[in-house]
Parts: sequence; structure tokens; C-alpha cells
Amino acid sequence: MQLQPIKPARVSDSIAEQLKAQIINGALKPGDKLPAERELVEQLKVSRPSVREALLKLEAQGLIYSRQGEGTFVLDALGTSITNPLANLLKDNPQALSDVMECRHGLEELAASYAATRATEMDRAIIRERFLALQAAHEKRDLSLEAKADAAFHMAIADASHNVALIHLTQSLFDLLGDVVLSNWEKIYKMEESYQAIHAQHGEIYEAIFSGDATVARHAAHEHLAYIETCLRNAS
Repeated sequence: MQLQPIKPARVSDSIAEQLKAQIINGALKPGDKLPAERELVEQLKVSRPSVREALLKLEAQGLIYSRQGEGTFVLDALGTSITNPLANLLKDNPQALSDVMECRHGLEELAASYAATRATEMDRAIIRERFLALQAAHEKRDLSLEAKADAAFHMAIADASHNVALIHLTQSLFDLLGDVVLSNWEKIYKMEESYQAIHAQHGEIYEAIFSGDATVARHAAHEHLAYIETCLRNAS
């Protein structure tokens, strides 16, 4: 048996692996700004050259990018590869929106199911905060604010799934659907009964996740999206 000498890991490699793990597990999300070099040096107890070398490694791997004078950010590489073709498809063929809604069904039902059993106390606090913000937007009848709060609420649920693929796919989908979500809210706003029903459904999803029942949470998400599809068909 022939063994190879073990080489000690470079400090920069260890730093890069820590930051990469944060990106993979969703703690650092696409578009998030990384701590400044000085802060990383203080937290990790390493030298600034080691931090810079680690950041260069991650940038070379296509995980982060730097903006002059602004800082270093997590790159939404997955979002870019998915969003552009779908955005063009929606632009050229509005009927393709139904395909996107089918995709939302799969993602959001899974997210709600996983969030019910995997959410940490921090996840629950964020979901609660986003839900209250959605309630406040609903009470103000501010559609632009409500569309953003709606996406933020569902994104918090996806984050609580702790499934990195699901998190990145959901973020990409919401980036794609920004204007579409607002347009949908404008249509539903004109149907008072439906508008109030959708708000109630958000509450049902919220309660199901906090109850810890994955089956109920998944069903609540399914019913919510199916209802929205019906409303949009009626509006058309």
C-alpha cells in the first residue's frame, strides 16, 4: 500500500469553502452582498490577503462578482440561465404563463411541505414577519406593495425548505414573474370576493406551516395556486 503525504489546507481554501457552503445552503442568496473584507478578516481571524485570495477563487468559479465601490455579491448564475429563455417565451407567447403556473405548483407545494418540517426558529420568525407585511399591504390596498409582499412571503417559505435547488429555482421564477405578479393582482383586485379569498389562503398556508403538518401545508399551497389559476382564467 502506497500513501501520499497530506498537505495542510491553504487558509484561502478554507475561507472559500466556508463561503461556498453559505451559498449552497441558502444562507447567502443570489444578489446578497457579502461582508466587507475587513469584516471577514475579523470574523475569520485571518489575514486580508487570504480573504482576497478566497474571494478571487469564488469569483473564478462563477459564484460571486464584485462591483466597483459597492462590494461583492452572490451571482445569480442559475437565475440568469433560466430566466432569459422563459422571459422571452412569456413575452412572445402569453399562453406560456399557464406553464409557468404549473411550475409554481411543483415548487411552492414542495416548499410549503418542507418548510412545515424543516423550518428553524429563525425561518419561522422571517415567515411571520413577511406574513404580517403581506397583511399590512392588503389592508392598505396597495397593489404594488402587495405584489412585492406576496413574493417575499412565498420566498421566505422556499428559504425555509433548506433545499438549495428549490430556493434558487423559486428565486429565479419570482425574478421572472415580477411584472406578471403585479398584473395578476390588478386583475384579481377587481374581483372583491376572490381578492379576499386569496388573502385568506395565505393565512391557511401560514397556519399549516406553523402547525408542522407537511401534508396540510402542501395541500394549502396547491389550493391557493389552483384558485389563482381559476381567477385568472375567469378574468380573461
